Amino acid sequence: MQKGSIIFSLFWLSAGWLILALAGTGFLLSDLYSRALDNNLTNQLKFDIDTISSAVLDSLDPRLTDVTVQDPRFNRASTGWYWVIRDSDGAVLATSRSAAGSVAPVLSGPFDADNYRTAVLTDDGGNRIRAVERSTTSNGRPLRITVTGNLDEALALVGDFRGQALTVLGAVGIALAIMSGIVARLALRPVGRLGKAIEQVREGESQTIAGQYPREIAPLAEEINELMRSNIQIIERARNAVGNLAHGLKTPLAVLRNEAASSKDAALSTVVLSETEKMSQLVTTYLDRSRIAARSSVVGKKADATLVLLRLVRVMEKLNSKVTIAFKRPDASLPWFRGDEGDLEEMAGNLLDNACKWSNGKIAVTMAAERNAQNTNLVIRIEDDGPGISEDDAGKVLRRGVRLDEKVPGSGLGLDIVKELVDVYGGSLQLKRSVLGGVLAELRLPAAKLGSLVRS
Repeated sequence: MQKGSIIFSLFWLSAGWLILALAGTGFLLSDLYSRALDNNLTNQLKFDIDTISSAVLDSLDPRLTDVTVQDPRFNRASTGWYWVIRDSDGAVLATSRSAAGSVAPVLSGPFDADNYRTAVLTDDGGNRIRAVERSTTSNGRPLRITVTGNLDEALALVGDFRGQALTVLGAVGIALAIMSGIVARLALRPVGRLGKAIEQVREGESQTIAGQYPREIAPLAEEINELMRSNIQIIERARNAVGNLAHGLKTPLAVLRNEAASSKDAALSTVVLSETEKMSQLVTTYLDRSRIAARSSVVGKKADATLVLLRLVRVMEKLNSKVTIAFKRPDASLPWFRGDEGDLEEMAGNLLDNACKWSNGKIAVTMAAERNAQNTNLVIRIEDDGPGISEDDAGKVLRRGVRLDEKVPGSGLGLDIVKELVDVYGGSLQLKRSVLGGVLAELRLPAAKLGSLVRS
């Protein structure tokens, strides 16, 4: 079962985290830049206040009409740049040209230790302004000097900076996310090599997982190799146990049959012979099943299905001289069977043997590859021109020991053995109506990759 890609997961997680982190960084830098500009504006306004204070001390006019500031921004109206001089009662003594016709900004609140106070206000033109006011004394006369600067200009610079910062940081984030995906791909390459090595073992191209792997993955490769070695040993012990059981039961059953055959008690002899025959069939059945399961559990086996079918066709034609078998040999692109060659011979041999028993002289054998998105199957079709069977009978004959015609020699176990082998390999067996008039046996089995093998 597959659940997404680690590389894509790392990419999207990295991209998501980088978007959040870099966006936060962009806004944090914008806030720091905004504060820096505001502090710089405040310092500039304090410097202008000091300039105006010096001009007041040097003024020869009690009305302070000769007080000026050289900054041209104080000469244009509605710019947000103003200065105002008041007395202790709040009466306006002098203003900049830019403040003419406007309501002079009024600050409230306490002064700090340096006799300054500051605030953010809005002028008559709708501009947000930073206002700084200082309480001072000139020639024994208490004064309040207020200077303002356009805060919107600073905020516009902050907006431009934020846009540029987010653009640059976004590009950096995309580059880092792509880099994380590349790093993840490079880091996971050993996992891909391990997967290919396991596939080579499964396809029969190698017996063990070979190659050098990083220390994080090397233990996994070693454990898989050890698991396969252990599996082979268990299967070998099971085979030996099956063989020992078969040999151990043959003699006692033979003795019982011989004794029953020579017994003078006819009724007892009949019962013993019947029961020993049942025991022999049961032993044969379960020994066959154990042999099938043990043999097909070994990974890394494959067989050339074309050569197996050619060999079976030649044998069946010799055994059934009155039967003609038309075998359409496939081209070299046909994949191999992923499994034991003996199992393939048993499955195809039983189907061919049944076709020979029931045919009227004509049998056709074809082979093809059936490919889909998940896997590739090897399809073997064997059909005859015999009497055929109905759909109900097709299901019945796949049961163990069921035969539709007792006149034809056989135990009825052939098709069931085929079905068991097919189930072990995850394939399928279907019996249909043939265009020749008889039965079409359609066998689907897992295919192995052809790899570097070349069929002669």
